[in-house]
Amino acid sequence: MTTSDSEHIYAAVRDRYASAARGASNSPCCGPNDTVTGVVSRGLYEKDETDALPTHAVAVSLGCGNPTMLADLQPGEVVLDLGSGGGIDVLLSARRVGPNGKAYGLDMTPEMLDLARKNQAEVGLTNVQFLQGTIEDIPLPDETVDVVISNCVVNLSPDKPGGRLAIADIVLRHDLSEQTRALIGLWTACAAGALVVEDYEARLRAAGFEGVSIEPTRVFEDDDIVSLAAELSVDADPLEDTDRDKVMAELGGSIMSAFVRGRKPE
Repeated sequence: MTTSDSEHIYAAVRDRYASAARGASNSPCCGPNDTVTGVVSRGLYEKDETDALPTHAVAVSLGCGNPTMLADLQPGEVVLDLGSGGGIDVLLSARRVGPNGKAYGLDMTPEMLDLARKNQAEVGLTNVQFLQGTIEDIPLPDETVDVVISNCVVNLSPDKPGGRLAIADIVLRHDLSEQTRALIGLWTACAAGALVVEDYEARLRAAGFEGVSIEPTRVFEDDDIVSLAAELSVDADPLEDTDRDKVMAELGGSIMSAFVRGRKPE
């Protein structure tokens, strides 16, 4: 992939999530069933978790799992959420690690960071800090955090001995064609940039992780793919009907949400 391709994808992702943040901010009342949240992101959190959070944090929960449950967070730990969006996982993590711990949220979209900071102020948590940046260039010193979490973002962990990785992500059971991966709408919907299971595992091991596991939590079948197709931008991906049918057939049964775990040796 060329630099211009990467920049085009980054711009499309920023635009989508900036639009979601603006939609939540401009809505006087919104909740997890509103249209801001996509088909992949529905029904991920228990009601007792979300009741104590701002509705705008829940409304822009655009992940594919609940990594705060996966990570087994302990009081006093320092957590980094890569691609933190409206801050739902950061705020939940901050409650789990308590006042002696800390939760960082990293996001590249200014509108999402503004929304996340408003949500933080609303709940009054002081052990939270939101940072602007990308997962390839994290604005924190090495060996800062104990646990890296992320929700529907392909991630790399800072090089910290003894650290843990807990990710909810979209993973592929089978590879996709170049035509399908080129669709910008599928990049912003978290599908085109997803890794095949075996490749994901190999990359984590190559980065020094042990105990790597990928646990499927939901396979997206025909009805899910139809809903996903409805979320794609026709302007961004002008396909003939026959081409769109081929793409949707290729996606059926190939996309799944999964919990990804790994640990760095001491």
